[in-house]
Amino acid sequence: MKNSRPGFSRCAVAALLALAAATCSAQSAAEPSSNCPPVAQPLSAEQIQSGLRDARDHGFLWRIRKNDHSSYLYGTVHVARVANMFPGPSVVQAVRDSDTVALELDMLDPDIQTRLRVGMTQAQPTALPEVLAQRLAKRIEFECLPAGALASFSPEVQVTALSALTGRREGIDPAYGIDNFLAGFARGGNKRVVSLETPELQLKLLKMPTPDATIEFVDAAMTELESGRGLQTLHRIFKVWVNGDEADLARYAQWCDCTPPESERLLMKRMLDERNPGLADGISALHEAGGRVFAAVGSLHMIGPLGLPALMAQRGYSVERIAYGP
Repeated sequence: MKNSRPGFSRCAVAALLALAAATCSAQSAAEPSSNCPPVAQPLSAEQIQSGLRDARDHGFLWRIRKNDHSSYLYGTVHVARVANMFPGPSVVQAVRDSDTVALELDMLDPDIQTRLRVGMTQAQPTALPEVLAQRLAKRIEFECLPAGALASFSPEVQVTALSALTGRREGIDPAYGIDNFLAGFARGGNKRVVSLETPELQLKLLKMPTPDATIEFVDAAMTELESGRGLQTLHRIFKVWVNGDEADLARYAQWCDCTPPESERLLMKRMLDERNPGLADGISALHEAGGRVFAAVGSLHMIGPLGLPALMAQRGYSVERIAYGP
């Protein structure tokens, strides 16, 4: 097996969290113990009201305008702390000004949930070398998942799910993902909620092209998790999002130490650059049909010449970054 470079998994954590969060949210936690991460609890109506009342703005928000009406782009994170999951006043106003909330995948849609679950269990998994399979099993046990909770999924899905779970001991949990909260918040405001992509597309993009590439991918990701570097980068990504630090987000490729093997570099290209035109086309179609769209996708889809703000400008939209108040 070719040696994997350890930086890749840190990049993959951010790019693949949408799928990982969906995977993990469907799993039940094992019996808790003193060594297990806390289990996310449903929030009461009072907690939600208080959270919305006290929330401040996080993330990255743009107003886009064409054909005499406006829509919005919002860069999210797919795992968060409960204190940060509530949209602040600028984001709330943008949602209220919109009639449609567009997400990568609307995970509150029962059809999306079913198709994702079926797609994950129908994939033909690659057999891992025994040592690597044992490392994966040990990490599953460390995250206190029930025995066999991920067994029916491909190794790519399993290790991606584990990457999304790595911050739970510090309260950074897929259960508090921004996209899922926005989906519920939009429904509460009688907004239309749509998916810009399909579960089948996301699963296809995640699948490595060869068994050797799968083994390389899993080995690199496990090295990141075991060393703690994946958690360090998750901290940095989350801090950048909380602070709305667009300049630091734009430098992501520098500070994430992303030096993947060629097969994994191509995966990252598929998961970001090659998805962005389709996301932009979907947002534009909704807007040009007369909709006022609030499009919320992972923040890494927003940076660089192939990021969504740049792509919408190429499609004739005026694009304005919205500055938050104090």
